[in-house]
Amino acid sequence: MAKTDERELRERLTPEQFHVTQEAGTERPFTGEYHDCHDDGVYRCVVCGEPLFDAETKFESGTGWPSFYQPVEDGKVGEHEDRSLFMRRTEVVCQSCGAHLGHVFDDGPNPTGLRYCINSAALDLDREGKE
Repeated sequence: MAKTDERELRERLTPEQFHVTQEAGTERPFTGEYHDCHDDGVYRCVVCGEPLFDAETKFESGTGWPSFYQPVEDGKVGEHEDRSLFMRRTEVVCQSCGAHLGHVFDDGPNPTGLRYCINSAALDLDREGKE
């Protein structure tokens, strides 16, 4: 996993993007750029540009964050146990650079039954959808 220089990230990312991706922060619900976005394309990691989620797998969860039922392909998103805030959750990160993305829950739609609840600040929508 490649680690990007902190100084370079602070210069390139907004303060919210840095807080979310590097400090495991969470944007407020219903405030992110992509929570109500219905555009086609591929959502990429805002830190390293790796493709993470296809817009075709995005669904309305009512939570206020972009939600997807599966990553664009196996191995793109890593999972770690998160015991912060007196809860037990599964954190999801970009497998390429380690950026915090959000969490995954088992209350999503078919075909996977999963809900990847992702911060808009961790994503960059590539409307061309090309690798």
